Amino acid sequence: MIATPDGIMAGSVSGGCVEGATVVEIGEAIARGSPKLVTFGVSDERAWEVGLACGGTIKVFVEPRVRAEVLAAARGPGGDVVATVLDGPHAGASARIADDGGTEGSLGDLPARQVRDAALVALRRESSATVSLQATGDPVSVFLEVFPRQPRLVIFGGVHIAVALVPLARALGYRTIVADGRPAFLTRDRFPEADQLILAWPDTAFEQIGLDASCYVCILSHDPKFDEPALQLALRSPARYIGAIGSRRTQTARRERLKAAGFTEEGVARVHGPIGLDLGGRQPIETALAILAEMTAVRYGGTAARAST
Repeated sequence: MIATPDGIMAGSVSGGCVEGATVVEIGEAIARGSPKLVTFGVSDERAWEVGLACGGTIKVFVEPRVRAEVLAAARGPGGDVVATVLDGPHAGASARIADDGGTEGSLGDLPARQVRDAALVALRRESSATVSLQATGDPVSVFLEVFPRQPRLVIFGGVHIAVALVPLARALGYRTIVADGRPAFLTRDRFPEADQLILAWPDTAFEQIGLDASCYVCILSHDPKFDEPALQLALRSPARYIGAIGSRRTQTARRERLKAAGFTEEGVARVHGPIGLDLGGRQPIETALAILAEMTAVRYGGTAARAST
């Protein structure tokens, strides 16, 4: 939440429970020029009485200004973590840690490597967190605010499932890239919402894309001359998710061929196939939903992802 001293606000910290009190705290922080960690806590029995309808405890770190590290991370392409000390003599100190380990700023006497390692773990999980880190004195709480890179959905095979998958993925914030070596499958009429269309074979397409840890690769062509090279290229990359269409029988034979090509058992296990969670649907839009459900579970470490592999 951002608020001005005269009570104008944007954003939210609790969905409505403590917004008014937080605006007051922001005004006081601006007046004194220093940050403060504020705790709003209440028993479930008194929750409605004081406006914290969900009960429990909410902690809000209130600051007198927006820090440069936060602005830089918010305006950048992602792949950053802003670490902020919440308590102790260095409360309010912050640093920006990039996904390559580079760091700008200082957190007082906290060891830089300790902060960096914790930040990179949070970034891999794409989940902000508060951690306790050991300084020279007592442990201090550090908030790790994650600014992830935009995830990229890379589809090879402009089939009917891909047509349904693109708009669903865009609604979830993915940049969508569809590649195929067949011109008839790759037209703007079929993919009006795709961010990028690439007419090429897998090696050329994936080289142009630059598969990295932000990529979620779905191989949907159902044509071995495309699927097999695409799978091998994807497995040699750090792509976050690799899914391939095909029946269980097809997947078993495909895994054996991959192992014969030199991929380890652990490497082959990265392939989600048959692609998507078993939701029972059969229509293209239902299959697309199952694929996105599986991608979401992988992205955030949901139990469905572990159960499917």
